[in-house]
Amino acid sequence: MEHLKKLVILGVALGIYQNWDSIQGYVAGTPDYITDETTVVLYATEWCGYCEKTRKLFARNNIPYVEHDVEKSKEAQRAYRALGGRGVPVVHADGVVIHGYSEARIMDAVKLQP
Repeated sequence: MEHLKKLVILGVALGIYQNWDSIQGYVAGTPDYITDETTVVLYATEWCGYCEKTRKLFARNNIPYVEHDVEKSKEAQRAYRALGGRGVPVVHADGVVIHGYSEARIMDAVKLQP
């Protein structure tokens, strides 16, 4: 019985360790730039072709945005994960989260901006 308790504790500790970035988002709260509903936020990487297409879409349509590189910033990674990020790009606009590149969905979300 004592060995079983140790295994359970070890399993829980390992689970916490492996998922700390996700858990930390719940403990520390949501980063400020996730809750800023007036800003278009792009979570991206330098090398991503669809991220580049998203940047060009924003430039072509004069859409101001803030970009966070999920590979260079731990805070950006936490925010990206809190939004359900699994791939890039992720666009957050007016409370709407768009996973992946979809010009129509991105433009619909951005048009909701005041």
